[in-house]
Amino acid sequence: MAIAAYNFDQMITRRHTNCVKWDEAEEDDIIPLWVADMDFPTAPCIINALRERMEHGVFGYTHVPPSYYDSIITWFHRYHDWTIQREWIIYTSGVVPAISAIIKALTETGDKVLAQTPVYNCFFSSIRNNGCEVVESPLSVCEEGDELTYSIDFEDFEKKVSDPQVKLFLLCNPHNPAGRVWTVDELRMMNDICMRHGVKVIADEIHCELVMPDHHFTPFASISRECQENSITCNSPSKAFNIAGLQIANIISSDPDIRKRINRAININEVCDVNPFGVIALQAAYNEGQPWLAELNEYLYDNYISLTSYFKLYMPELKVFKLEGTYLVWVDITATGMKSNDLEALLLKEGKVWVNSGTMYGKEAGEGFIRINIACPRKRLMEGLKRIRQIVSTIHN
Repeated sequence: MAIAAYNFDQMITRRHTNCVKWDEAEEDDIIPLWVADMDFPTAPCIINALRERMEHGVFGYTHVPPSYYDSIITWFHRYHDWTIQREWIIYTSGVVPAISAIIKALTETGDKVLAQTPVYNCFFSSIRNNGCEVVESPLSVCEEGDELTYSIDFEDFEKKVSDPQVKLFLLCNPHNPAGRVWTVDELRMMNDICMRHGVKVIADEIHCELVMPDHHFTPFASISRECQENSITCNSPSKAFNIAGLQIANIISSDPDIRKRINRAININEVCDVNPFGVIALQAAYNEGQPWLAELNEYLYDNYISLTSYFKLYMPELKVFKLEGTYLVWVDITATGMKSNDLEALLLKEGKVWVNSGTMYGKEAGEGFIRINIACPRKRLMEGLKRIRQIVSTIHN
């Protein structure tokens, strides 16, 4: 077994650093396993690049250089077999602003946008804030061996897509919080259905680098010319390299007319400028960060295995969903008899551990579930699980 080059067991103090994940709670003794960022320092290559830029001492408006585009193109070609043209790339400050701008560009007030629930909560706000209506196509819970997972109800999916008012399908791949990394066949089938009914696909692929062993991420637009021409992709190194605070993301579209409309929407939303640290960090991540990322994924997988083993041993009545991608674990808590919001509140107040209620990700599709962020040192994760166990053990006693 290779010796690890990076120390993901390091316990970094984030409390009292204006950190959303840690400082949102009033108490100092809360273990936060909720919002989707990691407790690991980012890759050393990124830190070194930022340090060099910081030492210059002047942080004015920044120009995005050709090397920025080259980094993106090279990374996705090398690791995802996706050939991107430079002119396809539009930079912006984050994937959520990107999604919002795309919806603004491609819909009118009163249009509908489809999402597969349970799904990332900002999908709902991005749709509604643009005057559109959310249409849900719930994913189906199914068993895969002794594990729970989700599948697509294609009959329901096509029924929802066929509504003439549905203009866009907002795809999450890998899916947050379901943990699915959609297969090529699933992605192609979704696109075929969307094309039959004139619906464009927005592919949110922010978690694309976070994939568990024996699973393979495929960019939606890389599958075929039809998928490429019928989609707009949003991606960023922010999740994989823990640099969300640096606010950098990209929109990728091969359609010049759609790019023109998106560019207009980005300027209307005033999210057309990025900061110099985000530009530098992206290049360092994509040019030099792969070894660090590989070890990160190994560590996250070991955390996932530790979590599943702990649940099977101490809380077998709670069912952990199979994790194919992301670092966000979905857990069925219906055996407790509690509502998701109530269990979240109880765990926070009495257990001093903070997880996400499933209803954030769809009131109906998310009820009866919680989401647990495992992107932290294993010692911290196991202490959090111990606290969950202590509370769960009291519910029926």
